[in-house]
Amino acid sequence: MPRDDISTHFRRREFACKCGCGFDTVDLETLVLLEDIRTHFDVPITINSGCRCEAYNRQVGGAAASQHLLGRAADIRVQGIDSGVVATYVETQHPDASVGRYNTFTHVDTRTSGHARWGG
Repeated sequence: MPRDDISTHFRRREFACKCGCGFDTVDLETLVLLEDIRTHFDVPITINSGCRCEAYNRQVGGAAASQHLLGRAADIRVQGIDSGVVATYVETQHPDASVGRYNTFTHVDTRTSGHARWGG
């Protein structure tokens, strides 16, 4: 794999905090979940938001205890697939993962405090 690749389909820079601070640490369990989603649908995934530093998380109105702060979350768009279909797949195939349903993207995370579901 080239230096920036952290898995078969993802590069570290895709997860980097959008403020440019350099925070780009991705939890392995989250990466495995995203790889499974990518493999299942067999189309590219866009990471809208991965890692967030505290300042950027506040700027975008993220939850105070957001999993993005820990590198355990990603807001994703799966090319050509409705976000509800993605959410349903994750909920059924990865029942321990957390899922947030939004009109244009799906939030997934691998929090350790028990899964959460919202939106829809």
